[in-house]
Amino acid sequence: MKKWPWWVKTLAILVILFGLIQLIPFGKDHQNPPVVAEATFDNATTKTLVTNTCFDCHSNETVWPWYSNIAPVSWLIQRDVDEGRQNLNFSDWSSNSLVSQELFSAAAEVVSRGKMPPFYYVWLHPKAKLTSTTLPKLVQGFQNSAK
Repeated sequence: MKKWPWWVKTLAILVILFGLIQLIPFGKDHQNPPVVAEATFDNATTKTLVTNTCFDCHSNETVWPWYSNIAPVSWLIQRDVDEGRQNLNFSDWSSNSLVSQELFSAAAEVVSRGKMPPFYYVWLHPKAKLTSTTLPKLVQGFQNSAK
């Protein structure tokens, strides 16, 4: 009987484990909830910027790419979308003007500090990258929408 090198055994174990984790159902339910109440933006440019930059995690209109079906990446994406919607959801917007102002102001603050969008999201979604031109437009759009 032939003895396999250690690296072949290790590779075989990794391939089997990768196959087994695909059976874990978390991160594969990609049904978006309905849009309850959409946020009202100050203009179409702000809405386009928000749609390109924020909607995949902060709305009920997530676009689920092919790799969102492959574990363990699917787990990370699902966690990000769940947290994003919990913290700020442009598809489940408050009709209360004070709450709306606070949410838009908080979004402006987070974006202006460079906390959003996350760097790893921009790697795979180049249109979400905020440039020296689009970043101030988005921040100003959030601030104007808060009024």
